Amino acid sequence: MKNRLGPVLMLLLLATGSALAQSSSPAAALPEWDKLTPQQRETLIAPLRDRWNSDPQSRERMLEHGQRWQNMTPEQRKQARKGAKRFEDMSPEQRERARALFSQMRDMPPEEREKLREKWQKMTPEQRKVWMEQHRGKDHAPPPLPPPER
Repeated sequence: MKNRLGPVLMLLLLATGSALAQSSSPAAALPEWDKLTPQQRETLIAPLRDRWNSDPQSRERMLEHGQRWQNMTPEQRKQARKGAKRFEDMSPEQRERARALFSQMRDMPPEEREKLREKWQKMTPEQRKVWMEQHRGKDHAPPPLPPPER
């Protein structure tokens, strides 16, 4: 199963968390979950509930992402937030490139993924643009990579 909710859930939590923080005292003064008011809990939960109800096909994926988030270490969560912020700050073209690269790498074995990552980092912006054009499918999803060269 392909996991995409982690960053989405994280962005949702960051957005609702900042809205909650703006509507009340500083984050350090906010209570633990059990001491939140029903209104504060609703502010946090409503967007996720709406998404859950409006997209039944994604429920399993959403649950898996939530479970994965719970199993992350604080450092992994910090890195996930950092990556989500970096993605949020990208231009539409940069996001398209990131999605294409992620899609290409998603189902690769780790060693192939690392080879592509190394190759990508060595490419010039023009080479990356050419790679993007060559690997874009008709639905904008890149086709699978050919078998690795031996």
